[in-house]
Amino acid sequence: MSKNKHRGDDFRDFLNEEGILGEVEARALKQATSLQIARLLKEKSVTKAEMAARMKTSRAAVDRLLDASNSSVTLNTLGKAARALGRKVKIELVPA
Repeated sequence: MSKNKHRGDDFRDFLNEEGILGEVEARALKQATSLQIARLLKEKSVTKAEMAARMKTSRAAVDRLLDASNSSVTLNTLGKAARALGRKVKIELVPA
């Protein structure tokens, strides 16, 4: 029976050892942000076209914002989206 070298380690340690912790955290953060924006759109009955108009951008940009797999959203775009929904962005640096 072979020993699992990761047995007893937590998942973050495993991801860090594999060199993908940063990428996984970024994707998770983008997915959570996309889901939150989609929830707010639904709660406020705002269409994607209306959201684009409020943000002064294209419908394609809104689609990218809502695409959980697209991690290239900028802070500027995120700020516009938040303002369009009556929210603000809060970013916090916490100990690693």
